[in-house]
Amino acid sequence: ETSAFCVLLGAAFLIFTKVGSWRIMTSCVLGLVLMTLVMNAFSAGGSTEAIQGYLAMGPEWHLVLGGFAFGAVFMATDPVSAAQTDRGRWIYGFLIGLMVVLVRVINPAYPEGMMLAILFMNMFAPFIDHFFVQANIKRRLARYGA
Repeated sequence: ETSAFCVLLGAAFLIFTKVGSWRIMTSCVLGLVLMTLVMNAFSAGGSTEAIQGYLAMGPEWHLVLGGFAFGAVFMATDPVSAAQTDRGRWIYGFLIGLMVVLVRVINPAYPEGMMLAILFMNMFAPFIDHFFVQANIKRRLARYGA
């Protein structure tokens, strides 16, 4: 859909200006690679040829297929709807990467799952942040004996 090189230039600019979160971008790629490797492990016993092809697709193809790079850099890092805590950003991006591969492989008729994954994780971003904020509050209360 877009030039991967131009997306990388945009990522560098967003990271340099501290507008985009490098944690979300990196964890999106890590989630995609991990889920791709899991799907590749299942590809040995694939039943049909079409499903076999999607299961056996390597992570390098998923990275450049469709709008993954564009979505991971420009859409998933939206400062309003993304997770706000640093640990929350890691989980948020990782789950986006996992879901992209799941949508692409499980439903071959829908090869672009980036927007669906981002929208789905935007619903859970406040919950992820709430979990880490509450853990931090409990840790501080325990530290000061309150």
